[in-house]
Amino acid sequence: MLQDIPTFETSDGPCPAFEVFEPELQTLPIVFCSPHSGRAYPLDFITSSRLKGDAVRRSEDLFVDRLFDFVPGMGAPLLMARFPRAFLDLNREPYELDPGMFEGELPPNINTASVRVAGGLGTIPRIVAEKQEIYRDRIPVADAMQRIETIYFPFHAALRALIDRTLKHFGIAILIDCHSMPSAVRAMPGNSKPDFVLGDRFGTSSSGQLVTAMQSCLSGLGYNISRNKPYAGGYITEHYGQPHHNVHAVQIEINRALYADESAFIPTPRFSMLRYDLQLFVAAFAEEALASIPRRAAAE
Repeated sequence: MLQDIPTFETSDGPCPAFEVFEPELQTLPIVFCSPHSGRAYPLDFITSSRLKGDAVRRSEDLFVDRLFDFVPGMGAPLLMARFPRAFLDLNREPYELDPGMFEGELPPNINTASVRVAGGLGTIPRIVAEKQEIYRDRIPVADAMQRIETIYFPFHAALRALIDRTLKHFGIAILIDCHSMPSAVRAMPGNSKPDFVLGDRFGTSSSGQLVTAMQSCLSGLGYNISRNKPYAGGYITEHYGQPHHNVHAVQIEINRALYADESAFIPTPRFSMLRYDLQLFVAAFAEEALASIPRRAAAE
């Protein structure tokens, strides 16, 4: 899997588009994924952007990869993108594209009508957070297709391989898709702002028992948890979650106020505390995950 990972050019030289961090031995039926925490910006992307300095970083899921970098040591793989979400959004269908962004004719299989495209947040986003336009000029269609075909599809092939391997070995696979949300996230009626939002596409991408276990583990650590509101999960959760086939997918959103200075793009002193709590959470949830292994698979 690793030998086929594509690379791109940055100011620091070639960079792998994504990385897979494997445990010495996978002992948990869980796969962790961080598709939006990349901080390596392709040179040609920076050249084509109208945004200067840190403005282009507004869409990053700040340091989520670092918050979960301990999971291989606990027996679960971690897949993480190195490029930023503003360059290519892996949590979209492969061809959710805005025709107005591109120079040339798009292929006929493009989804131009999705709500995400209308909002400027398609597979190749038009804006970063705070609705700032990314590009000075239209993008050649060939450039868009290259991003999708040489980076998007290999990333998802790697994710599918991890899930399939986990399912084959354990008889169950649990995908935890790791994200962060702005501290300005709105409070739900009658509640304070959530520290975490767990999204299972309103019960369709995972068994409710597993999501309830995740909620219980996090609540037990003193955090305020919301389910599906305001984030129910994106393409990754919807596409891979097939609980009727023993594949469960849950999106976890972490409030950035818990660990980062969003304006300065730096971790705060609370970062280490949150990372430690996430280790406690994974350890506690792993017990529930292991208990969910089908008996026949557990006996093999």
